[in-house]
Amino acid sequence: MKFVDEAYIDIAAGDGGNGCVSFRHEKYKEFGGPNGGDGGRGGHVFAVADPNLNTLVDYRFSRRHEAKKGEHGMGSDMFGAAGADITLKMPVGTIISDVETGDVLFELLVPGEVITIAKGGDGGFGNLRFKSAINRAPRQKTPGWPGDKRNLKLELKILADVGLLGMPNAGKSTFIAAVSNARPKIADYPFTTLHPNLGVVRVGPEQSFVIADIPGLIEGASEGAGLGHQFLRHLQRTRLLLHIVDMAPFDDTVDPVAQAKAIVAELKKYDEALYKKPRWLVLNKLDMVANDERAALVKDFVKRYKFKGPVFEISALTREGCEPLIKAIFQHVKAQQVAEQAPVDVDPRFVDLSPT
Repeated sequence: MKFVDEAYIDIAAGDGGNGCVSFRHEKYKEFGGPNGGDGGRGGHVFAVADPNLNTLVDYRFSRRHEAKKGEHGMGSDMFGAAGADITLKMPVGTIISDVETGDVLFELLVPGEVITIAKGGDGGFGNLRFKSAINRAPRQKTPGWPGDKRNLKLELKILADVGLLGMPNAGKSTFIAAVSNARPKIADYPFTTLHPNLGVVRVGPEQSFVIADIPGLIEGASEGAGLGHQFLRHLQRTRLLLHIVDMAPFDDTVDPVAQAKAIVAELKKYDEALYKKPRWLVLNKLDMVANDERAALVKDFVKRYKFKGPVFEISALTREGCEPLIKAIFQHVKAQQVAEQAPVDVDPRFVDLSPT
């Protein structure tokens, strides 16, 4: 299935039903009084975060979504039935924004979360509502209120703990296949990855994290070159970035240091917050370098690149060095999760000490 991370939809909640003007007509009850009921509420439009979905492709082919209108009020004190609601299933991580204003309205971040994206109109009042001591035969009624109507943009940002960065053919797909349950397409040519891949990395019993692989970046990606710029948004919610570098490029004239710096430059141009995220360096394809040359090659790379963060030497193909890297990632992600759940310090001046 083609990965679709953006779609536009038109939604319309149901209009409320009209109120009714009616009077009680029974034998021997000449002045039975008003008995016109209210109209029913229009149907709401809900959105639910479905963890079983990973694309917005359904909304490319189904753009218009309308809830049912409420029924009109009737005589004999009968109120109209409410219109049927509709629920739209969307992937976790979907951002819903208004097309006209560009404002972000909702974000679906928790599996199973349900939000109301369009409210149905209230039903109109029947003449029963207007009965009073001085108006015993009211003939007033009100129409139903219209339901919300919106043009929405749906944008999917994958929720992953770790994101992979790198030039095309750096070995990102091979790495995610080696350490997780993901099975992306792997080939010996650039741009093999055409859409993001998610993989769950199992470290131990009840110990795992999610890793995301996006298409490779090239110089000029922040301005739209290549494929990776379309998916950089998926890295904005990650806790850690792994910058995978090809240490044995096919072309001898290619400098891995220059490629690594180009990737970082594109990150900074695209999003300053993304650039400042924790980033580790993963030197890949060292199985293609002679054993007696590895140490010097790695030392020269780190010296010229001037990288001060963690550096890992691996071979995704043979899985050499992958296990220590995975354990280090898990510890980092776990520490980040604990920090995010830490209790907030409360100023004692604002603590309620009144007796309960």
